Amino acid sequence: MEELLNRQVSRDDLLRLLKEGQAKYGYLPYEFMDGVARALGLPVNEVYGMASFYSFLSLKPVGRNVIKVCKCLPCHIKGGPALLAALQAELGIGIGETTEDGRFTLHLTNCIGACDEAPALMVNGSRHGRVEPERIREILASYA
Repeated sequence: MEELLNRQVSRDDLLRLLKEGQAKYGYLPYEFMDGVARALGLPVNEVYGMASFYSFLSLKPVGRNVIKVCKCLPCHIKGGPALLAALQAELGIGIGETTEDGRFTLHLTNCIGACDEAPALMVNGSRHGRVEPERIREILASYA
């Protein structure tokens, strides 16, 4: 953590520092956010507020593979709820949870820019479109 904060920083660096912390730790530990707040001279609740606002930042540890299921209207209409139910059944977890083996975390998210490929999901930033529930096992197997 010290190497991230041991340089000249200003309030304008807050989001960049949070992204660097996310990349380093896989999530944003409270101790890191507290260190960022002290380095920038901000109250920790302001740092927490920004960290909790962005969906690409996480306040708790996540699995090695983060699945984001699109919840926007085109995906919803074209089978998003069935896709989500199939994922939950296959993984044995709910939204915002991580599998016991730490392999997958499941999230709902707003538009991922795949409305023409609905229903869609992303795994670690890789988009999968026109996903039928029957393909879930195959997709998950590719993320060992």
